[in-house]
Amino acid sequence: MNDLIEGLNDKQKEAVLATEGPCLIIAGAGSGKTKVLTHKIAYLIKEKNVLPWNILAITFTNKAANEMKTRTENLLQNATNDVWIGTFHSICVRILRKFIDRIGYDTSFIIFDTSDQKSLVKDCLKTLNIDDKLFTDRSVMYEISNAKNEMLEPGDYSNRSFGDFRKETIAKIYELYQKRLKENNALDFDDIINLTIKILMQEPDVLEYYSNKFKYILVDEYQDTNKAQFTLITLLAATHGNITVVGDNDQGIYSFRGADISNILNFEKDFIGTKIIKLEQNYRCTKSILNVANAVIKNNPTKYKKELWTENEEGTLVTGYRADNEYDEGRYVVNQIGHLKYQEKFNYSDFTVLYRMNAQSRSIEEILNREGIPYKIIGGLKFYERKEIKDAIAYLRLIHNQNDNMSLRRIINEPKRGIGKTSLDKVQELSEKIEKPMYEIIKNASEYGLNRVYLNSREFIEQIESLIARRDKMPVSELIKQTLNVTGYMKALENENTIEAESRIENLEELLTVAMEFEKESAENTLAEFLEGITLASDSDEIDENQDKVTLMTLHSAKGLEFPVVFLVGMEEGIFPGYKSIQEEAGLEEERRLCYVGMTRAKERLFLTCSRTRTIFGSTSCNAVSRFMKEVPKEMLEGYEDIFTSNQENISEDNRYNWEYGGRTNSNVKTYSAVAASAGTKSNSNYQSFGFRTAESFLSNLNKTTSSPNIDISKYKPGAKVFHKKFGEGIINYIEREEDDYKVDISFEKAGHKRLMAKYAGLEVL
Repeated sequence: MNDLIEGLNDKQKEAVLATEGPCLIIAGAGSGKTKVLTHKIAYLIKEKNVLPWNILAITFTNKAANEMKTRTENLLQNATNDVWIGTFHSICVRILRKFIDRIGYDTSFIIFDTSDQKSLVKDCLKTLNIDDKLFTDRSVMYEISNAKNEMLEPGDYSNRSFGDFRKETIAKIYELYQKRLKENNALDFDDIINLTIKILMQEPDVLEYYSNKFKYILVDEYQDTNKAQFTLITLLAATHGNITVVGDNDQGIYSFRGADISNILNFEKDFIGTKIIKLEQNYRCTKSILNVANAVIKNNPTKYKKELWTENEEGTLVTGYRADNEYDEGRYVVNQIGHLKYQEKFNYSDFTVLYRMNAQSRSIEEILNREGIPYKIIGGLKFYERKEIKDAIAYLRLIHNQNDNMSLRRIINEPKRGIGKTSLDKVQELSEKIEKPMYEIIKNASEYGLNRVYLNSREFIEQIESLIARRDKMPVSELIKQTLNVTGYMKALENENTIEAESRIENLEELLTVAMEFEKESAENTLAEFLEGITLASDSDEIDENQDKVTLMTLHSAKGLEFPVVFLVGMEEGIFPGYKSIQEEAGLEEERRLCYVGMTRAKERLFLTCSRTRTIFGSTSCNAVSRFMKEVPKEMLEGYEDIFTSNQENISEDNRYNWEYGGRTNSNVKTYSAVAASAGTKSNSNYQSFGFRTAESFLSNLNKTTSSPNIDISKYKPGAKVFHKKFGEGIINYIEREEDDYKVDISFEKAGHKRLMAKYAGLEVL
């Protein structure tokens, strides 16, 4: 046993040895949670003589799962293929492949990725004759995903939506969307877990099999679980009750995906007799970085209080910088990268730039390009979203599952085969009418009187049939190669003889490399397994640690990663925390947790930057310094004096928010009147910081806000389309009375969800 607990600190040892019953491990950032999980798996097998196939270990990304497998194998000095280690989705797919036929699907089902879902939603909108400007595919997908995270089927969602115009419409889309998924023998990401739960709850023998099989269950990142994931774990742990969950209530940042932080906060209530262990020693960050992170997160209320500490060196002070604009901010970041690379011998791959929104990367990218510094963006146009890759995968999916109408429509004319949109629409119409796959109708087109389709599709059908016959007789890489050749796809690209076509050919060759790597790692080496792997890949799985490039990504994408040097940019009110989050206490607390996550990605150096002005989404704003920077004590932040020199910092951030959004109350007016009173005297920055060139213009605008314009609220109805000069077009969800005004809840097409005061929003009903 000694070799398995050697090198663990006292709390880590306690966590490893706590094998029986429920155990909650509160693991602070960089406290060695993966080490604890892998040592616990090894301890169960080596010391407790637990059979590997009786252990289930669940995490959130393929990267984390692979790391867990590798570390466990190193501890045991042998392969651990029999231990079920994987993501929630990959574990559920294994169960579905075996039992999904119990609920009316074929075991050859495919998984629709985000792009496929988007296409399917658009198709549903078209079929239902719903305006896609009022109901964008993105907003509909978001609503359906939220419903599934709450385990609401279309009928349940429809019942909940009664009286809400927008949600009643989405309920109709959701019902058709789910019907079309099943017609394609396809699942989306949320279905994977929900349908597994459905099988477990409807089929007692299946539940008995798996709840008996998994005698020990370990779950990583438990604070990020949603209702469906919680239900799944509860079902599987019901028989033996030996469940260990690891998480950090200070790192719950995915509520927008349906994550419910109450799962970790209520764990000891849900699993009676829980043993709670806190891992508070940090092995990643310097003392300086950790002190700053602790100073920020302590402003959140928390059930499981902890104070991270480290034996690492003090390190360099965290550095703050306030730029004039986003380009000045970008120049500062790039200059620091250059300095640290050449003076302190860091590699480009040691640096990451983290931001709240993808749109913030533009100015930094421009300067990196100008300076010739290599970089990569995580979460941008992914490899699997490129057209040629999507085409190749669509061919493979159709070869695997002939019910996949989406894939058929995508590739039947790639390359051109003379089967036009009108013909395909006729086939789809007939497919829906007689409830048969489009492939089967095209294959037997002459029987349905579709003679032109029959003539033009013969070569295509012969190609696909020949590939189906060979599908299980060759490795995936060889199947890809033959598919590209047999269908003429590769030849068509070669005949283009353009630089773009050459780039696409290179990407397809890279897909072959991906397939060959899969064949080395895979036990079964099936086409179904390959398709699952590439569909379930996450943003963080894209990171190639061997590339010497600066990494740019959102704060959400950075979860679970670490870098020697981190730049956390855009630390301004309205950007981070965002305007929407400032309105709600729970939202603000989550933004602070996100800030904590970003700060604790840094091992050696941490930079916090903000800007006096920023142009984003076509609008320029003058932003106050983020409250999160203000929560850092003066002595902990190098550059503090240069950042906090403007008198504007004395103004309440809530008042600033109200000023910019039009929700001005009497107290706001008093505050800004005080600013106005001194605007023409000693400090011009008071009014200039709010975007006014003179004291007179500031006072003029202030006076305009003291009167309450009469607004005809009757024109603001749920479902009405409106226009806002800053946020663009949107749809009203609902309105509610607030004192002498009305709060209008709106989903904007580009700016997202906002709540505005009717009197001052200047909304135009379209």
